[in-house]
Amino acid sequence: MSESVWDYPRPPRMEPVSDRIEVVFGGRTLARSERGYRVLEASHPPVYYFPPADVDLQMLIRAAGSSWYEFKGQAIYWSVGFDGKVVERVAWSYPNPSAPFSAIAEFLAFYASKMEKCRVGGKSVIPQEGDFYGGWITEGIVGPFKGRPGSEAW
Repeated sequence: MSESVWDYPRPPRMEPVSDRIEVVFGGRTLARSERGYRVLEASHPPVYYFPPADVDLQMLIRAAGSSWYEFKGQAIYWSVGFDGKVVERVAWSYPNPSAPFSAIAEFLAFYASKMEKCRVGGKSVIPQEGDFYGGWITEGIVGPFKGRPGSEAW
């Protein structure tokens, strides 16, 4: 069964994920959870959020800067440090999200394009093109997807 991102709502909807979600970086599991959430928004592949208890926070470094999202509020960014290397802004979180998204306060979302592997239910994901939205494309998720060059005005 397929899900069209054009059937997702705006404002976005959040739902729990019971499938195992995973992030691998540098051969290490950076995050693994069966208690995550996915946020669904029109024209975007789902964004997966991990509870902080299921993330190796020792590998993360608070990055400079923040951004504002009209539906969730102020986001902060995280970089990953490993074997003396730092990869900037690989993840983001909402320390104090708006009320409809309070369940993901402090949860972390990762850009699949900056990770070695990301999986949902044991299956590898394809990163959403461009690094603005950070969606994860899985089997059954169909577009077209906003995010690639030229899609800003959609």
